[in-house]
Amino acid sequence: MTDTVLHVGGASPYDVVVGHDLSGRLPGILGESVERVAVLYAGSLGALADPVVDVLVEHYDVLALGLPEGERAKTAPVASDCWEALGEAGFTRSDAVVTIGGGATTDLGGFVAASWLRGVRVVHVPTTLLAMVDAAVGGKTGINTGAGKNLVGAFHEPAGVLCDLSLLASLPREELVAGLGEVVKCGFVADPEILEIVERTDPGALTHDSAELRELVERAIRVKIGVVVDDLRERGGADGHPGREVLNYGHTLAHAIERTSDYSVRHGEAVAIGCVYVAELAARAGSLDRVVVERHRAALARVGLPTSYDAASFEDLHAAMKVDKKARGSLLRFVVLDDLASPRILAGPSEADLRAAYAAIASAG
Repeated sequence: MTDTVLHVGGASPYDVVVGHDLSGRLPGILGESVERVAVLYAGSLGALADPVVDVLVEHYDVLALGLPEGERAKTAPVASDCWEALGEAGFTRSDAVVTIGGGATTDLGGFVAASWLRGVRVVHVPTTLLAMVDAAVGGKTGINTGAGKNLVGAFHEPAGVLCDLSLLASLPREELVAGLGEVVKCGFVADPEILEIVERTDPGALTHDSAELRELVERAIRVKIGVVVDDLRERGGADGHPGREVLNYGHTLAHAIERTSDYSVRHGEAVAIGCVYVAELAARAGSLDRVVVERHRAALARVGLPTSYDAASFEDLHAAMKVDKKARGSLLRFVVLDDLASPRILAGPSEADLRAAYAAIASAG
């Protein structure tokens, strides 16, 4: 099957390529003006990074920088170590960064590229389903602090993204399933055909080389592109649409779960729980039919994702939600649905509704 090229327009246009064995495309994306390329990769991914590095060393001076695993990479000390390495290697504004890894690698590597000399080119080669449909596309970069997730960062659009589905062959099944949390989310907020595919496909058939998974990946990326192009910096969409914030459906509780669990809950799993939570919240606010709430549970559970949670108290999660990036002062804001693909912002829900929604997902456990 030929590669699919999805174009991201806007002030800094680029392409997202979906296909197999895509590393040969890297030099064409990086361009001839680049002399040095820093390859930032999760430390355990050496074998997956090797083919990319082999392509790059034929054209550029390559600096390979291994990173800690997962969210441990997204810290100021790790970013500082990368900056020092770039400085010692003499990286200039015409040089570039390539990231190879999951969402944490993409976030950290993108932030390093955004902040080095106030911005150098970056190309993302995501190695997880989650990173392909979420972190690698859209130009958000960030690191974590003690106060919360992604509170420090910058908008820095990549020069290109290579979603090489072959890289998913070695991805543990539980990681692929976790990535489906972001995919199913896109079905609820923008593209119900995603839900139809999930509901009619044997979950075991969703593998790296299946036509169904590829269609889900492409549809989820199209959803993200459609939102990001119109609202890169999360200032809101037209006619009351939440704009880019819609991509944070389920994320307010998800980030709180991640933080209070010390990131032991995978992001996609936390998003799945968070989606059920905001569906319950919308039902209590009188805007969402119970049929759609239960469809959240059914679709997410079908692919193997959790839909309940009781490992933290409401008080701890509530406190963590208050430092969410979407909060305005002391006012909590949630993306909720009035129906499938009909999102809006619910600002300042009552504590009674917040508690009742959490009780609904906790009692289901």
